[in-house]
Amino acid sequence: MLDATNLSLQLYTVRAAMKDDLDRTLERIAELGYQLVEPYSFVTFAGLADSLTRHGLSAPTAHMGLLGADLGPIFEAAARIGIETVIAPSSDRGSWSSAAYVTSVADELNAAAEKAAGYGLTVGYHNHWWELEERLGGKHGLEVLVENLAPEVVLEVDTYWAHVGGADVPALLGRLGDRVAALHIKDGDGSRDNTNQVAVGSGVIPVWDFIKASPSMKYGVVELDDTSGDVFEAVGDSLSYLLAGKDA
Repeated sequence: MLDATNLSLQLYTVRAAMKDDLDRTLERIAELGYQLVEPYSFVTFAGLADSLTRHGLSAPTAHMGLLGADLGPIFEAAARIGIETVIAPSSDRGSWSSAAYVTSVADELNAAAEKAAGYGLTVGYHNHWWELEERLGGKHGLEVLVENLAPEVVLEVDTYWAHVGGADVPALLGRLGDRVAALHIKDGDGSRDNTNQVAVGSGVIPVWDFIKASPSMKYGVVELDDTSGDVFEAVGDSLSYLLAGKDA
């Protein structure tokens, strides 16, 4: 299910290194064995496309703020870099108790997807904990969002944050089915303290239960929002663990 051709790294994990030296950071990621990466705020990184090519990396998915944004330049940059799916990374945490707000997010994503199609791109949404913690009509807010999304809008389910938000993640993924194009795979102590996140396989999160519950997902994306340890060591250990298929 997971191999070097569909395991990616969210570059937000190594954001500090990227700000210091983008090219060397991507070189180190390639040296660790990654073939895919998931850029964030990709319009702000000059030379990203050239650096990806130089180090044999591809970026099929990427994060970029889409809600309320000028979409044309974003989609132009995505097409130039070779990105296929542009994923909205977040939304207003304090508004998910409002069904009207959730519907408005869906409307914006639907409109963005229609525009993205003109560039040969798709659009997706990535969750944190609050889309699962908030319930509307007895359903997770994320599921209410999905009910209002056009079929072409995909999901990148952050399994760690879904767990923190109180979801039964395997059951959630089963209900979402083939709407899920990618998973964020991360590990830690299951708290909101980002510094307690660790290499995949080193924490308490049942990552393989989550992976098995989403057989249709196209990409598994390693991410640490933060860590108290060495981030490159955690990134490399995560890849090694997932490629080994332990507990699969």
